[in-house]
Amino acid sequence: MKRKNFDIIRLHHAEITVTDLDRAREFYCKGLGFIETESDENHIYLRAIEDANHHCLVLTKGKQASLKHIAYRVSSEEDLDELDQLFTELGVTKKRWVAPGEEKGQGRALRIQDPGGIPVEFFYEMDKAERMLQKFHLQGNSKVKRIDHANCLITNIDELYDWYSNHLGFRTSEYTVNGYEENEHIWAAWMHRKPSVHDLALISEKGPRYHHTGFWMDDAKAILDACDHLAALGYHTHIERSPGRHGTSNAFFVYVRDHDGNRIELYTGDYFTNDPDWEPVKWHLDDPQRATFWGQVPPESWRTEAVPVEDIITGELLPIESVKKLEKKEA
Repeated sequence: MKRKNFDIIRLHHAEITVTDLDRAREFYCKGLGFIETESDENHIYLRAIEDANHHCLVLTKGKQASLKHIAYRVSSEEDLDELDQLFTELGVTKKRWVAPGEEKGQGRALRIQDPGGIPVEFFYEMDKAERMLQKFHLQGNSKVKRIDHANCLITNIDELYDWYSNHLGFRTSEYTVNGYEENEHIWAAWMHRKPSVHDLALISEKGPRYHHTGFWMDDAKAILDACDHLAALGYHTHIERSPGRHGTSNAFFVYVRDHDGNRIELYTGDYFTNDPDWEPVKWHLDDPQRATFWGQVPPESWRTEAVPVEDIITGELLPIESVKKLEKKEA
């Protein structure tokens, strides 16, 4: 099937569920430095320092941590109709239109359950908000600049990798394989629309589950300062995985979790991927430098824990299944 004429720009925002909005506000705003654009009794809409639009992260009150959706911005309203037609042709059974204002600050949007079960939204229009980039006197000690990527755990990576590549125009920067020679299979893929390492990471694991949202920071020092700030506020136990450097992506990182278990990666140091002759970097799952270039083993919680995802129609949590086709192996 020939891909339609549309342009997906980048990952733009995510909506996650928390059980206590006041507690979450303290963690995300005072601890991580997000800026509250507005809120109501069930939502807090947050933006980062570079954002000139209404939000890059929505905290929604719920019974437990979950992913409600991740969202990509497109180049025009017409792109939404092109995508709607494409998804109909591809047999996407769960899709719905989100009316303007249903998600505050956002125009019309198309929301689907992708073939891996991940709730995904596409939109064009969003209200403007004051950009805080040069409001240095108002910036906190944790300087999150913008959203970077989403990391999803899915059971059918072969199908989903082809779906995003062949139909939505995602390109691959790096990938990991499991097995050798004739038994070699793809285990993970870092895929992008913007010219960096990834907007979307797909990992072959029990799923569908949502592993983390990655947010860009200026440099390693900014991430270390954020850790100092979090620890000084008493959030030291929320720092799940100590600062290090990934082999895949080359990124310097730290992982933190909110009170409900939603995971945030503070991320910097990846690279440009938009040259026409770019060749994806291949890793093997057994390579000890893949997850951490310095060789440290990630903590057990990072390797095994993730939050469930919601059905875009009912709001119910989707059941978690075992990996299809591939033999499960810990990251």
